[in-house]
Amino acid sequence: MTRARRLTALMLALIACTAGLAGCASTVSMQPAADANDPACADVSVGLPGSLAGQPRRWTDAQATAAWGEPAAVLFTCGLEPLGPTTLPCQTVNGVDWVIDETDAPQYRVTSFGRVPAVEVYLDNDVVASAEVLDALSLVVSRLPADGSTCVARDDAASD
Repeated sequence: MTRARRLTALMLALIACTAGLAGCASTVSMQPAADANDPACADVSVGLPGSLAGQPRRWTDAQATAAWGEPAAVLFTCGLEPLGPTTLPCQTVNGVDWVIDETDAPQYRVTSFGRVPAVEVYLDNDVVASAEVLDALSLVVSRLPADGSTCVARDDAASD
């Protein structure tokens, strides 16, 4: 085989391989949070489950992030600035307080409260059960340092 034919055959094989891999690419494009390089986020990231609420974990292209499902039904980001006081509902799951933003229901944005740095989770409640997601993630997020802030009921906050 001449050098030109070998080069052509190699190029065709490379194109075929690239096309095959592109069809299988499952990287989820995300943006890292401002404090994604916090060592506490690394500790949390290594403890994240391989599957969540029946959805397989996928690769992401940003530090301290994770995604589950095809298409992604759960997006996880560590390294956010902790939330201050809010009137949004707050729920405690496995010792972690979560502020729940239902503005875009059935897609929810859930942010840890009283943990430094904060974690944000976007989830599609049509695909995954929010209770199951928070139950599993709270076990890992509980590794983040608590800052002493806790959820309080609206009635209790109003009476202070």
